[in-house]
Amino acid sequence: MTTVPDDSLLDDPARLGAADQEGLLRAGAMAGAQVRATAEAARDAGLDRLAGQRPRAIVLITRPGLGPAVSRLLAELLLPSCPVPLVVTDVVPPWVGALDVVIAHTDEPGDVVLAEGVDRAGRFGAGVVLTAPAEGPVAAAAAGKAVLIAPRIAVRPGFGFAKAYTAGLLALDTLGLLRLDSELLADELDREAERSHPQHESFVNPAKTLALRLADHAPLLWGLDHVATAVGRHAVQVLGTHTDLVCDVVGYPQASSRIALHRAAVKATAGRDIFADPDDFDGPAALPPRVLLLAVRAQPGDPVRRQATETLPGADVLAPAEEITADEPTCAGVLALRFELAALYLGLAAGTTGGTGRYAPATA
Repeated sequence: MTTVPDDSLLDDPARLGAADQEGLLRAGAMAGAQVRATAEAARDAGLDRLAGQRPRAIVLITRPGLGPAVSRLLAELLLPSCPVPLVVTDVVPPWVGALDVVIAHTDEPGDVVLAEGVDRAGRFGAGVVLTAPAEGPVAAAAAGKAVLIAPRIAVRPGFGFAKAYTAGLLALDTLGLLRLDSELLADELDREAERSHPQHESFVNPAKTLALRLADHAPLLWGLDHVATAVGRHAVQVLGTHTDLVCDVVGYPQASSRIALHRAAVKATAGRDIFADPDDFDGPAALPPRVLLLAVRAQPGDPVRRQATETLPGADVLAPAEEITADEPTCAGVLALRFELAALYLGLAAGTTGGTGRYAPATA
């Protein structure tokens, strides 16, 4: 059973601050600072040694935590025009050699599987770009063999998406595979954090608004393009970290093939009696679905978006490119941060993350 959030807490700064004793919202709002610190750390770690290389393959490692969402997002930003093969995997392949570049992130300094893979890749001469704690077996395996980008801003595990994302983007930019304006990314993340500041009321705060839209619903995060679907994977990660909502994330063309779930989504977003309760859903789900159509790459005239919005007229559409003027990596980063802050607000309101209201199951 999903924990019922206290919506009134979100617009009561005193109660919100008391609930957030661990400073989770502040940690989330440091995404822009993480970008700047990571760019500086990457320069000092010698990332430019990759400049001018044309790798045989890019290997993106998906260790548990933030790794899968970051790697998939990097891959989708590169596709479909990437001139070299892309491999997304949870372990460093045995065939990795001197012509390949491995990009990985972990918050777990003792990840033995990753440590062994980094050591093997380094011994075989592969380029390795790694974001990880500065001490522990993973860092020891990287010593002298990899570009180790250690954190310069202390953030708790699970809050390093901006760091891992920036490091991957910087590596791809250095290789000439993707363009990154790290200052633009940092600035827009700062602006998003400011728009979503705890002092701002829900009706002008995009993260609080999103949190309220998700509350008491089963979120269906359906991407209108591959990049947005990859951001949705991070959204599911942070929602599962801070709330007990069960979410679905998939591209809309695939979602439309899930006949029963899509039928429920159509019913939930169809036009209703103007006097009806918009949350009074009598479908089969325990919680009414809330459809969010995510767009980063898709344009208003895109046929997938047109089909989705015509079929699901009441769905929310989250498209950062309609709010800010920025490139795809930055729009993706802004959408990821909005979900992260929304998950924090919702978790604090429900008592499922941090604060004195941490959920504790009843005991007999």
